[in-house]
Amino acid sequence: MKKDIKQIVKKYYGEIATENKSGCCSNSCGCGNTATNEQIAESIGYSNQEIKSASDANLGLGCGNPTGMGEIREGDVVLDLGSGAGFDCFLAAKKVGLSGRVIGVDMSEEMVERARANADKYGYKNVEFRLGDIEELPVKDNSIDIIISNCVINLAPDKSKVFSEAHRVLKKGGKMYISDIVLLKNLSKEQKGNEELIAGCVGGALLKNDYLGIVKKAEFKVKILSEDKDISKRQYQGIPLESLKIEIQK
Repeated sequence: MKKDIKQIVKKYYGEIATENKSGCCSNSCGCGNTATNEQIAESIGYSNQEIKSASDANLGLGCGNPTGMGEIREGDVVLDLGSGAGFDCFLAAKKVGLSGRVIGVDMSEEMVERARANADKYGYKNVEFRLGDIEELPVKDNSIDIIISNCVINLAPDKSKVFSEAHRVLKKGGKMYISDIVLLKNLSKEQKGNEELIAGCVGGALLKNDYLGIVKKAEFKVKILSEDKDISKRQYQGIPLESLKIEIQK
């Protein structure tokens, strides 16, 4: 089943990358056809300036703005889990400067190809994109200052492995800034098996307390920064969920 989930996710986001269609959630959630990528980005915390700075990389995906949640310093090495077309990577690149570096990891070949094209278009020399699975990061131990992730970890079948890998690659004292979808009530069996909901950040999401429990089990310190329950009505037709924004420290 885990392999099936990954294939569903790869296919869905590969199509978004190549067809330039709107993302954010599945069509059954009703958001893809009612809001533009710019409107979605603004609703989850991006400024107009940020949106315009890399408009081709904004695919209307995400449930928050992880680059705006914490302090990313000049010279930092930043890792983006599930980097998509590169939007958050490019925002982080401006903060780390030429003395820093940003690494984006994504499992979709089409997304990595598009992100690399965007990096060339916008002239980012301090960003690189790697094809890989966030459950098995192609990154060295203790090499990362800051990890960001935007509505992606919910897509991974083995979330414990994701946070174990994050702990491995972070330097001591390093931090993660995460926006992710968590459930406030259990889904039905039918919802959990629905391919559109799986690809749309819902079917594979965990209950909030279970999610936080996995993070703590990975030996991280956790701080809840904010919780956006209104996103359920804006993008997910009232399904009992929220966008959880957390700071994690090794």
